[in-house]
Amino acid sequence: MEVQFAVSKISKWASRESGDTLEMIERPHGGLSMVLVDGQTSGRSAKAISNVVARKAVQLLGEGVRDGAAARAAHDYLFTYRGGKVSATLNILSVDTHTRTIVVSRNNEAPVLVHTTAGGFYQLDSESKAVGVHRNTKPVIEEIPIEVGTIVVAFTDGLRHAGTLSGKGHAYDPYAALQEMVADGVRDANVICDRLLEEAMAMDDNRPRDDISVIAISVQESREGDEVRRQNGRLTLQ
Repeated sequence: MEVQFAVSKISKWASRESGDTLEMIERPHGGLSMVLVDGQTSGRSAKAISNVVARKAVQLLGEGVRDGAAARAAHDYLFTYRGGKVSATLNILSVDTHTRTIVVSRNNEAPVLVHTTAGGFYQLDSESKAVGVHRNTKPVIEEIPIEVGTIVVAFTDGLRHAGTLSGKGHAYDPYAALQEMVADGVRDANVICDRLLEEAMAMDDNRPRDDISVIAISVQESREGDEVRRQNGRLTLQ
């Protein structure tokens, strides 16, 4: 069994810098964590906010702090640093090899999409508040067993709002898109991320009205005898 993970992201049209920040770190007790933060507004000011939150969360996760505590500490730091006047959404997706679960921590109104072999499709969409504004904000945390066939997708709100400002009359539906992909046999994490991003961009006529970031985790059967861990990246420069 192997766990694939992938990220696809793009900045708002005509913006030099994305307000979304993605960080990844190995967990000291096994596995890895991906931290995705969307700072308030967009551009350089949003990037400064998201960097602050992501750095704090990653620092603590790397020291062995649990996901929920790391998310609360990141909130407290931003709340103190900016006086409760700016917000950021925060998602932490962790592959915990000790508990054999995918830990999902949400401070984000946008749902996390899930598919499992036993439970089918569902959304983690219980009420959740962004960090930085309300003093006692806490993350919503769920754990999903690491089993073949499991897919978990998290994203910033630019994905689900695509199309709303482009005269399309409706917003992009990533949940329906994921269901369609799985029905077509798509399981690869890279393909899932890329297709969701491409379809959302098409809704905005390839001129995204907001920063868009997508994370996908997919659990699949591994090739026999292959125990190599791999990570790849692609950064487009203009």
